[in-house]
Amino acid sequence: MTRKGFLALGAAAAAMALAGGVWWKRREPPIPDLPGLDDAAMAARFADPLPPPERPLRVFHIGHSLVNRDMPAMLAQLAGNGHRYESQLGWGATLQSHWGDAPVNGFEQENAHPRFRPAREAVGSGEYDAIVLTEMVEIRSSLRWHDSARYLRQFAEAAVAARPDVRLYLYETWHPLDDAEGWLERLDADLPRYWEKGILRPALLQLPDTVRIHLVPAGQAMAALVRTVESQGSVGNMSDRRDLFSDGIHLNDMGNYFVALVHYAVLYGSSPEGLPFRLRRGDGTEAAAPAPDLARLMQETAWRIARSTPLTGVAA
Repeated sequence: MTRKGFLALGAAAAAMALAGGVWWKRREPPIPDLPGLDDAAMAARFADPLPPPERPLRVFHIGHSLVNRDMPAMLAQLAGNGHRYESQLGWGATLQSHWGDAPVNGFEQENAHPRFRPAREAVGSGEYDAIVLTEMVEIRSSLRWHDSARYLRQFAEAAVAARPDVRLYLYETWHPLDDAEGWLERLDADLPRYWEKGILRPALLQLPDTVRIHLVPAGQAMAALVRTVESQGSVGNMSDRRDLFSDGIHLNDMGNYFVALVHYAVLYGSSPEGLPFRLRRGDGTEAAAPAPDLARLMQETAWRIARSTPLTGVAA
């Protein structure tokens, strides 16, 4: 074959590969449209708020790097003496993998700490007052490929079988800051279309009427905080959304502090206003702290969103 013919063949092959890539993208399966509880059934099931716990909680966290080791440690410091916690983490880990039906990426690295406990063992022990479950993001990929509602239901069934009064939570997270649809726009849209319709409602449909899975609305709280700060230009040592992150998606110390406040407000059903804001990371080192006025805004925002977002279990 001549050089000209070889180049032509190569160009044709490249065009075919590109067409194949476009075909694959177009053939990506739609997000499953699963049956779930309707609005009336959701309102009935969640009509009564949870009473605030009467004692410090023991909490188990299942998730990935948007949970990390620092946020649960900060939650424990906010809650004070008696709060205990363990976790199972991974790199972008799905609920499917934590259940054991797929490998947990980064398992050895992420669980090399004293707070680790195997997830299935912990959930089945009946020793935890609250279990916080976190699905992988991109949430669309989780819904397409990893059967999120099924595994949320299975974790709930196992937890309730071991302890009927356990409090169950789904941690609403977020997506990269550079998302093409818009970061704030997706936070507004994703809660009803993915976290509720894609995961919570289908899982609850197959659970007894007495079982509730509440929401930790971290994404909603972040949107509210960012809108306030960016509309004012800056508050304390935060001027825009990037000041909560160490990169395009992972939290820095201030982001972990804010998300810990949201967890505290929801799990304890109590205002975090006035709580400490100079805390330590999971390894005991001092975390970078928000300025006092920013800490106050973070605390107020976490409590406002916990009370105003349906499904948290917190009384309005």
